[in-house]
Amino acid sequence: MNGVRELVFRSRFRRGLWAVVAVAATGALLTALALAGGGGPAPLLAAGVLCLGTALAALRPATGEVRADAHGLHTRHRTVSWADVTDLRVRIKRWPRGQESRQILVAVRDRRAWQLPQPTGWGSDDAYFEDALESLRALHRRHGTPRSDRVVLVSQRTAGRGSPWPPVLCVLLLVCAGAAAWSVPRADDTTRAWESAVPCTASVPAEDRRECLTTVPAVIEATVDQGPKKGGRLYFADDRPMDALSVSEDAAQEFQAGDQVTLTVWRGDVMEVSGSRHVWREHVSPPGDLAVVAAVLALLAGYPAAQTVTRLRWRRLPDGEVLPSALPYAAVLAATAVWLLPLVYRHPTDLLDSSTAVTWGLAGTTATLALTALAWRATRVRLPGEVTVPDERGEVFVRARFLESTDYNPDGFGTHIALGGDGPPAVTPGPDRYGARTVPARRLTLIRVRRPQEYDGDSVPRSWHVAEFDDDGTPVRLAAAPADLARLLRALETTATLADASTPGSDR
Repeated sequence: MNGVRELVFRSRFRRGLWAVVAVAATGALLTALALAGGGGPAPLLAAGVLCLGTALAALRPATGEVRADAHGLHTRHRTVSWADVTDLRVRIKRWPRGQESRQILVAVRDRRAWQLPQPTGWGSDDAYFEDALESLRALHRRHGTPRSDRVVLVSQRTAGRGSPWPPVLCVLLLVCAGAAAWSVPRADDTTRAWESAVPCTASVPAEDRRECLTTVPAVIEATVDQGPKKGGRLYFADDRPMDALSVSEDAAQEFQAGDQVTLTVWRGDVMEVSGSRHVWREHVSPPGDLAVVAAVLALLAGYPAAQTVTRLRWRRLPDGEVLPSALPYAAVLAATAVWLLPLVYRHPTDLLDSSTAVTWGLAGTTATLALTALAWRATRVRLPGEVTVPDERGEVFVRARFLESTDYNPDGFGTHIALGGDGPPAVTPGPDRYGARTVPARRLTLIRVRRPQEYDGDSVPRSWHVAEFDDDGTPVRLAAAPADLARLLRALETTATLADASTPGSDR
């Protein structure tokens, strides 16, 4: 690798370019057919736009090319010298069904990190990607000054480069919530008008007959049951007063061919079909239902908003450090739904006109604000230097894990570490000393204490800290809650000091 003067990376799946071209051509054809037909049908147009969007998104990785030489990194649109590159990182994107892709991020001095279009890795054991990354890091070490020796992993869970989808999803949900809220007054007017509508009389002028109820006799010619999700259709003899009417599945099953029915028409729509065996009524959405839909969409928008706020709040954390989880805010949203949804259902249009509703809203808002303050505190980041070591009293079993398999933690069996009592610190598989293995405190040299990073894995909670040790030349990591880890480090230091004092001639 050290003798290579230039590295060139292209997509390993060159046939994928033809697939992208085929998808783009299909999208263009579908879109053209839909537009030629006057903008419809809508599914055809949507399919065409989706194909075009997919092709455009896949075009860059399919055609991307990266060259690396002694002068720096080069793509078709950008060049950066090794002197300006501070680090090469790996960005991990997780997809449904457990799949993940990996790409290289170039950290540039005083600028935003830049993602290379190639090489791309699939999975955590892609040998091609690992070789390509190591080749680029070797060039960087020779011609530049890397900031870190370890490859920093950046994902949606970490600081460094977030996903654009949470804020986009938040905006989309808020727009949908606004549209639903905007239709609440109209639904209220429609519901009130329908409930107060009376049968038309001869004295009602023709131009006002839309607001009264008109009855029309009809004979059902046939019924079609289209299934539970699609409902059914009623067909009328001689196409009078119409050819067909969409109804519910139950109505399609209850009515039969030859039934004589009466149709009730209001504002030009059939609102009721009445027969000797069944009566079907068109569903009129009450304003409370739409208000609940608007509130649910707004609450759903709160979670991606919380994710975005958490990322912005801790944007100055080192790249690769795991961010706090936004789940405490999800609990706040769930608690808010408990009081907000019944309130808007019962008072969709008169929230400020009812003293009960105002009191209800103020009490619920106060509770939500208090829970939000607790969630804000729960998502704080505790740095290693800000931890206070608690006092030890008697024997305790601290939840902690050595992340590597060692002689005192074979196959990663330990879930706790025993402190105090009559014995030294020992790794145990539970909150008792059964199967305990003594931690060799004298062998462990503390290197640093840090917050969790992506390569520590999902098994390490985001609020824990990680201590890195040198175990006679072997790197070892110990993870625990901040206060517990501080207690463990103090106990290990004390045990090592006592062991040195009891060993004659020890120079440790």
